[in-house]
Amino acid sequence: MNVPNLLTLSRLLAIPVLAALLFGRFAAHDQLAAAVFLVASLTDTLDGTLARRRGQVTELGKFLDPLADKLFILSVLIFLVAQQELPAWVVVVIFGREMLITILRSVSAAQGHVIAATPFGKTKTATQVGAVLLLILARPYPELGLLALIGIGVAVVFTVWSGLDYLYRFRHVFGGAPADAVELLAVDLQRQGLTLAVAESCTGGGLAARLTERPGSSRWFLGGVIAYSNSAKQDLLGVDNRLLERHGAVSAEVAAAMARGVRRRLGSDLGVAITGIAGPDADGSDKPVGLTFVSVASAGEDHCRRFDFSSDRQANREQAVEAALRLLLDVRTGVRYTSEALDDAVQEPC
Repeated sequence: MNVPNLLTLSRLLAIPVLAALLFGRFAAHDQLAAAVFLVASLTDTLDGTLARRRGQVTELGKFLDPLADKLFILSVLIFLVAQQELPAWVVVVIFGREMLITILRSVSAAQGHVIAATPFGKTKTATQVGAVLLLILARPYPELGLLALIGIGVAVVFTVWSGLDYLYRFRHVFGGAPADAVELLAVDLQRQGLTLAVAESCTGGGLAARLTERPGSSRWFLGGVIAYSNSAKQDLLGVDNRLLERHGAVSAEVAAAMARGVRRRLGSDLGVAITGIAGPDADGSDKPVGLTFVSVASAGEDHCRRFDFSSDRQANREQAVEAALRLLLDVRTGVRYTSEALDDAVQEPC
């Protein structure tokens, strides 16, 4: 139980407090309810931010955070319906949307993919919080009644809109278009406000090309460095020559240094690097063709994975790109990305 989890838990503990304040009949009870609601709502942003910055993301937090969010907002809405401050159909629409997305997430998780919050989802939450806050304040200040009504209308529109957006973005879950790793990654990075940079050797820019195929990738993708030669790895990415001499260009140590180097060079939150022997021969190295190392560097920790591919040069390069996407998604979401290109590849932690 860390600080982020305690902040999440505070939203659940705020529910009975809000019930007592909203149903109370004492001086300034509505104003106090509005203050408690606002402070509790702000913890929704604060807990996730602290967890990521401190490296305190836990399984408990992943379970508790969405549960607290839904129970908190729905409980307050039900309290307001009980006091005839809000039409019941509004709660039905919001609850229905949450149930639909929960089912969508569950089915997607069973298929091996994670569904992160979309930008519309965050806007939906903000409009709901704003509308509820106005409804509470309209009780002691009737002049806010019209503004509260408008706020409810806006919240309902964004609730429905965000639900439809989820269904379209992740239509593959119900047998539509296949899941795309870049789409899953983009949604997560945009949700968290994170940026990515790449350092490539054997793939020669293939990963950057894959990432920038998606419209709007400039919101989270800063750029890349193709460091094919050892001198380029040293000059552009700051890889220590001693690492190259001791371990070779195709090694876990050099991959990690490349990832850290491109992150530092471009000022990104995340850096990913690929170095490998694509073939058809090993260019004088005693290492096998197909040996590839992928590394992801972040503020908290580095992750590295070794792959042994056994195809031709082009296929090995394409598999290396898929491997980098898999590791990025694994690091960011904790859910393994399935790819037919990697089904036969031997992989292990560095």
